[in-house]
Parts: sequence; structure tokens; C-alpha cells
Amino acid sequence: MRTVPDADAYAPPPDTGLEVLHAEPAFVVLAKPPGLLSEPGRGPEKRDSLLVRAQAVYPGARIVHRLDMLTSGVIVLAREALAHASLSEAFRERAVDKRYEALVHGRPARDEGEIALPLVVDWPNRPRQVVCHATGKPSLTHYRVVGEARVAGVGTLTRIALAPVTGRTHQLRVHLTSLGCPIAGDPFYGVEGDPSPRMMLHACRLALPHPLTGEPLVFESAVPF
Repeated sequence: MRTVPDADAYAPPPDTGLEVLHAEPAFVVLAKPPGLLSEPGRGPEKRDSLLVRAQAVYPGARIVHRLDMLTSGVIVLAREALAHASLSEAFRERAVDKRYEALVHGRPARDEGEIALPLVVDWPNRPRQVVCHATGKPSLTHYRVVGEARVAGVGTLTRIALAPVTGRTHQLRVHLTSLGCPIAGDPFYGVEGDPSPRMMLHACRLALPHPLTGEPLVFESAVPF
């Protein structure tokens, strides 16, 4: 029996046009809104996604990496085969620096540090992930407390900067929950009855080599909360 709340519910935000951070013939960098799949899910009701919307403007756009449906922020799509192969290799070889910010309930015991916990899918409740030292894949996140924020109807939350080294499914969400600091608005790992207006996780910075020239590039998206 599945216990994940609303695990299959999908209500994508209205299509008001792409937020383009950078575009050139080889690739395009977009800011994904929260609540939108990075690419189509299973079934026609889950076809609407950032990839499909992008392909309407940039035919041939291809997914390179993904953000969780509820996460917003910087994402890069390849526009041709060579760029796709080069960008995919950069992510695979961890030549990409990813930065996030989150608002969380509680506060870590230490204001900065790292979280190294192996993760594996919880099959009866997929896509939920769990920590498993026997069969989980290694995962590593660096974190730092950077302040506080008051959200109307929710209260005071802790703002945390995050730098994932690995890119496991739901990694940041599970790692922060393991600190006793679940992300505000997270329906899988968060506080029951949380009134937050969205999941407070945003991909704010992506640094990577240009897929054709190797030139170092940095793209940023302002944190909306």
C-alpha cells in the first residue's frame, strides 16, 4: 500500500512562457517554475512539462538533468547532439557546480557541515527515498545556514545554502530531513499539515563548462522566497 500523500497528483502551473536565462544554438538555460515536471511523466495527463514547453520554442531540445517537480530554478537543456553528449558527461563527471537555497523548519545543530547518507528508493512508496546503509547509493551534500525568513502563515524558517556533490533523487530533501530540518512545504518528507504555499527549494546557481568550447559559465536565478 502506498502511503505517500498525493504522490500521483499533478496540476502544472499555467504556461505563461519560458523564463530564459541564456540561449544559443547549442543549449538553452531556463528557470523552471515550481510544480512543473522537468520532462513528461507516465500517461498523457503528465505530458505537460518544461521539456515539452521548451520544445515548442526550441525544437529538438533535449533533457540533460532534472529538477524535482516541486523544485524551481536553473536547468539546462541541450539543443543538439554534441552539446547533449558534452553536458551529460559534465554532469556525470561532476564537473558541474550546483547551488540551492531552502527554507526549513528547525535549525541544524551545526551551522555548516556535510551530510553523507546513502539513499535508495522506497519501492512501495516510490518515488520516496530512504536512507539505507546496506543497499543505498552514496550521496553527499554540503550545507550552510545563511539566515532566517518569516513566511506569512508559517512562521520563522531557517534559510540554508546547499551544494550537492552527488545528484540522487530527492537527495536534498532527505538529507535535510535527516538533520531534523525538513524543507517547508515538502509533502513527502515534511511537517504534516504544513501551510507553506510551495516547497521552499530553489536551484539558484549552476556553473558548468561550455559544451563546445569548455569556457566556464555561471547561470543564476534569484531565490523567490
